Amino acid sequence: MYRTDGYRVRGNDAMYELIPYIMPYRYDASNCVKVDIDLSLMQDYVKECRKKGISMSHMSIIIAGALRLVSQNPFLNRFCMNRKIYARNHFCVSFVTLQPGKSSDTVTKLYFNLDDDIFTVNKKVQEAIEKTQQPSSQNALDKLMASLLRVPFLVGAAVGVLKFLDKYFTLPFPIVDASPFHTSLFITNLASIRTNAIYHHLYEFGTTGIFIAMGQPVKKLVKNGEMVEEHKVMELGIVTDERIANGHYYGRCFRELNRFYKDPHILETKPETIVHDPDIRKANPKFIVK
Repeated sequence: MYRTDGYRVRGNDAMYELIPYIMPYRYDASNCVKVDIDLSLMQDYVKECRKKGISMSHMSIIIAGALRLVSQNPFLNRFCMNRKIYARNHFCVSFVTLQPGKSSDTVTKLYFNLDDDIFTVNKKVQEAIEKTQQPSSQNALDKLMASLLRVPFLVGAAVGVLKFLDKYFTLPFPIVDASPFHTSLFITNLASIRTNAIYHHLYEFGTTGIFIAMGQPVKKLVKNGEMVEEHKVMELGIVTDERIANGHYYGRCFRELNRFYKDPHILETKPETIVHDPDIRKANPKFIVK
């Protein structure tokens, strides 16, 4: 079955064809892992960029590392819908942004090419944040919610129709584009509100397969050879959908992800090759795909 946001995965092992029937919901198939990032190494890189006139954020580094990881491990960009596994035909990230002077926040959704380097990622993130901080800014999500809330008694029915179409058929591209829940990766920066990392739930509505919560810095004892040292680390609370990849695949990916965060210089150049999901046979031109 074709969807506007992905293609049906064929030829999976029998076990992984069966698992979505055993665990039909994301909250039932969620696995949690906490990854500690050496904050001193990341801050050294941020300071180095600052000397070059580049305002690099921790959020940009986290996104750039995840993007590079997906470019080499495409199963991370799959999603499960109606007990079927799909390969997403684009890569995007949703994250909460603060809106000065407003009582509520908004969610920004950005599309990336799989070969974007860390400077391109940072530029897109910074431009998106600056845009949302403008007094009259309103993104696609804000417009969609405003449209639904114009007739309050129809909200439940409208959401029900969207869920039905998403599960059994497919949503039109403009709705997928506006929905932050139809994303490769959802990130929240809890350090901005001085909160420790948590394990955030995966939304049942939409297609989010991975959620990363960035926590505030904490001090931990780390073994360095025969010595035990105190390091400041950033905790990442990561929740994944078990149905899109097995434990061995995830474990290898998290080790690789940590390597990117220890040395963000790796992300300054484009990847030599991009590993595409074998079930992506053609690209929908409405999406950003490479």
